[in-house]
Amino acid sequence: MNLLTLQNTLETHIIEALKVLSYYDDSINITIETPKDKSNGDLSTNVAMQYARVARKAPRKIAEELIEALDVSGLPIDHTDIAGPGFINFYLKDTALHNVIPTIIQKGETYGNLSLGKDTKVNIEFVSVNPTGALHIGHARGAAAGDSLARIMTKAGYDVTKEYYVNDGGNQIHTLAKSIEARYKQLFDIDADIPEDGYHGEDIITTAKAFKHKYGDTYLEKDGYELFKSFGVETLLDGLKVDLNRFDVSFDVWFHEKELYKNHDVESTVKLLKDKGYTYEEDGAVWLKTSEFNDEKDRVIIKSDGSYTYLTPDIAYHHNKIKRGFDQLIDILGGDHHGYIDRLQAAIEIVSGKKDILDVEILQMVKVIQDGEEVKMSKRSGKAITLRDLLDEVGKDPIRYFFAARSLNTQMDLDLDLAIRKTTENPVYYVQYASARIHSVFDQADKLDLSYDPKLDTFDALNNEKVNDVLALLAAYPETIEASAKSRSPHKVTTYIHKLATAFHSLYNSDKFITDDTKKTIEYLTLLKAIHIVLVDALTLIGVSAPEKM
Repeated sequence: MNLLTLQNTLETHIIEALKVLSYYDDSINITIETPKDKSNGDLSTNVAMQYARVARKAPRKIAEELIEALDVSGLPIDHTDIAGPGFINFYLKDTALHNVIPTIIQKGETYGNLSLGKDTKVNIEFVSVNPTGALHIGHARGAAAGDSLARIMTKAGYDVTKEYYVNDGGNQIHTLAKSIEARYKQLFDIDADIPEDGYHGEDIITTAKAFKHKYGDTYLEKDGYELFKSFGVETLLDGLKVDLNRFDVSFDVWFHEKELYKNHDVESTVKLLKDKGYTYEEDGAVWLKTSEFNDEKDRVIIKSDGSYTYLTPDIAYHHNKIKRGFDQLIDILGGDHHGYIDRLQAAIEIVSGKKDILDVEILQMVKVIQDGEEVKMSKRSGKAITLRDLLDEVGKDPIRYFFAARSLNTQMDLDLDLAIRKTTENPVYYVQYASARIHSVFDQADKLDLSYDPKLDTFDALNNEKVNDVLALLAAYPETIEASAKSRSPHKVTTYIHKLATAFHSLYNSDKFITDDTKKTIEYLTLLKAIHIVLVDALTLIGVSAPEKM
């Protein structure tokens, strides 16, 4: 029985005890958590404090009554105690922790899989940068966050689709086409000005050269506007895909904004909003009554000149997702979109008739630190730091790990010196070193013709505190997946990985795994196999490898 299953079972038993005591109130959510301090047990609950108002008694008195009424026979609980104002702490039997080893060995990489999101279709949209240049460091953080969250929610049982929204229907693509055309003509020594708000990056010049290579001088005089536009989007998008692939990020759907207009999704969505009675006209513009749905004011969706505002195709796009059968929409957006959340959520509630169907996660900025100072430009190109720069200079694993180690909505410093350091000061090196150490032990055992036993179910020789610390963490893995998926927090998995690696390194430094005691050796090898299964799986969830050698 893992800790998550035990928590759920224990919650049921607590509810039964509360009913026996005539205290039960179904409006109060019972929480059972894993204490940070092991002296407070393996599991702990504040239910006695929660019921002080209902029972009209001191929490410690309620805790005493609950323990008396609580039937834990059949559960792997050794004993309970009451701490502080009324916390009830549960201490597990050693055998309860030992049982997690054969469970992990049997389930392999499926250990920790949940049915939390059963029959729930989730669309996670992230990155979605305009195809007008390379991905910069902010987009890299969004890519890591979205991909990690998708992997974690999939493990938690959700039916997840990763989606990239290609902005190829707006004015920025018009500007892109004109910028490429100007660079194309300049390649023939023709004086052509890039638009005032045009794109000047190296990627535009490279795209123009590719256009020249394919079409020659055909479009010096001939109108090639539509071709410049489509060629530019496709070429630059291909470049983004190459970088994302190197970053181990893939998408299930690449949705093009132009499809919204081609399929009349924008028109039909506006009509739906009007038919529902949530629009009105004022000063020649069409307004949406978002103020009735937690927005600070109403928003214009059609300007007085008849053109759509930025919000309108966004509403149509999210409406399109809903029509595709998604139950939950998650957008991961940059910090500059913070003021956009309320109006978009209000509009989607109007369209769908459902509250909270759209969850927006905001990514805060990243500062790159090198030699103790902030770095804003790539030393190689003299331009803003891109994902490509990070991959070339640091590599995928450190970047994915560092981005996954912090909450999405907190600003972070990316220390490049630390990220490339091959010492245990570097957190990604530290956790990967745990994998390499386990492989090293397996290699030593293999030379002695020893291996773990996949059928072993008793671990009498593993009876020290450091082993129990590791086992408690292994048992808590499903709970970590649940907490991370529910709160949309990949960093909870990264924190778990670091704790598991720390517990393993502590055990490694305190005891010998291979000795003359064959029974103990095989038990240890079986434990190491379980640790490695969970470590590899958890690292995979955040897009980081588990090397065999370092």
